[in-house]
Amino acid sequence: MWCFRLSHLHGRLQNLLSRGVTCSAFQQPNFKSLFPLAIRWHHTASKSLNCAWQQHEDHFELQYANTVMRFDYVWLRDHCRSASCYNSKTHQRSLDTASVDLCIKPKTIRLDETTLFFTWPDGHVTKYDLDWLVKNSYEGQKQKVIQPRILWNAEIYQQAQVPSVDFQSFLETNDGLKNFLQNFLLYGIAFVENVPPTQEHTEKLAERISLIRETIYGRMWYFTSDFSRGDTAYTKLALDRHTDTAYFQEPCGIQVFHCLKHEGTGGRTLLVDGFYAADQVLQKAPEEFELLTKVPLRHEYIENVGECHNHMIGVGPVLNTYPWNKELYLIRYNNYDRAVINTVPYDVVHRWYTAHRTLTVELRRPENEFWVKLKPGRVLFIDNWRVLHGRESFTGYRQLCGCYLTRDDVLNTARLLGLQA
Repeated sequence: MWCFRLSHLHGRLQNLLSRGVTCSAFQQPNFKSLFPLAIRWHHTASKSLNCAWQQHEDHFELQYANTVMRFDYVWLRDHCRSASCYNSKTHQRSLDTASVDLCIKPKTIRLDETTLFFTWPDGHVTKYDLDWLVKNSYEGQKQKVIQPRILWNAEIYQQAQVPSVDFQSFLETNDGLKNFLQNFLLYGIAFVENVPPTQEHTEKLAERISLIRETIYGRMWYFTSDFSRGDTAYTKLALDRHTDTAYFQEPCGIQVFHCLKHEGTGGRTLLVDGFYAADQVLQKAPEEFELLTKVPLRHEYIENVGECHNHMIGVGPVLNTYPWNKELYLIRYNNYDRAVINTVPYDVVHRWYTAHRTLTVELRRPENEFWVKLKPGRVLFIDNWRVLHGRESFTGYRQLCGCYLTRDDVLNTARLLGLQA
C-alpha cells in the first residue's frame, strides 16, 4: 500500500513538472502524515537511575523502581503540588478540579535528576518526584498493604507471647501506648493489666487512645445478666462467636471489656481471628471468598424493652475488601442479628449459604478458638472489624463495663506515634 502511495505521489510530481511548475514552488509531501509516528521511550542518562518514560495520546507511562505505571493527564494536572494548586500548610487542594480541561495534555515533559516536569498548554508547570509517583500510583498501591497484620489461631497467638501493657505505662508514656497499639494493630486484640476495677478508670483508659463512641447503649456500658436490654448479651447464656453492631451502617470499630466482678463459674471469653478464618476460605475456595465480598446483607436490631425502643439496620457483605489490592479490612459476621435475606435471587442465595457455611466451619474450628478468662484489673481491647468474640455460659453474679471506640481516632493515634495504620 505504501509503495502504491509513493508511486502515486511520484506520478503527480512528474505531471506537475511536465506542466512547467518549478521545484521551488512545489510543496513537498508531508511524509510524517504518511507514516505512523514511531513510539519512542525516553531514558535517563544516569546509569544509577533506571528510569524510562513515554508520552501516549491519552496517558503518561513511566518505568521506575521496577514498576510500570500509567497516569491519566487530568490526574497529573489535578495532583499538582505547586503553591497555587496545593496548600502545603493545610495539606488541602486549592485547585478547582472542575476547571481542568478533561482533554488536557502536556506541551512538554522533561526529567531533571529525579524530578519530572510537565508544562501545560497555559504555561503552568507541574513537577513530581519519581518516588512520590511510585508511592501514589495505582500500580504502587496494588502492591502495598494498608495495615500489616499477623493472622493467628490459638497456637500462633499463644506462641507469640504477646506482652500486655501496664496501666500506668499505658497512661503516662508514649512508649507504653505505642507498644500497646502495635500489638493491637498486628493481632486485633490487646490487653492492659493492673487497671483499678472501676468504670471511671476504664473510661480514663479508653480516652487515652480515642473518643468514646456513644451509641444506643450509651457512652459507657455497665451491665449484668439482668436482661435490662433486649440483647442476649444481657443474660447468662452462652454467646457464639460474632462481631458487634453489624446492624450499624458502620459497625463500631473497637470494643473495650473490663470484668469488674464475677462471683460464680464459667463466663470465659472466646476470641477468633476472623481474618485468619477468611484467609483459609480464600486459599481453599477463592470463588466462595469472592461471593462473600459481593452479596449485601441486612442486619437488624429491634428493641422494645422498658424505656429502650430502637430499630437499627445495617447493610453490607460479610467480607469487605479494598477494590485495588483485595486486602480484607472488615468482617461483618453475626448470625443473631442477620435479617431476612431478600437482596439477591434464589440461585445466588444458595451459593451464598454454601460460602457462608465454609467460613463458619473455619470460624468454629477448635484450633482457631482462643479462650481467656476476664478478671478485675485486666482490660481487653478488640478490633470489632476483625476479631469475633463470644462467651461461655456462667453462673453467679457477673458485672462488666466497657465501651465502643471510634476507629478513626484509634488509627489516628497510631499514625501520630509513627505506626502504619
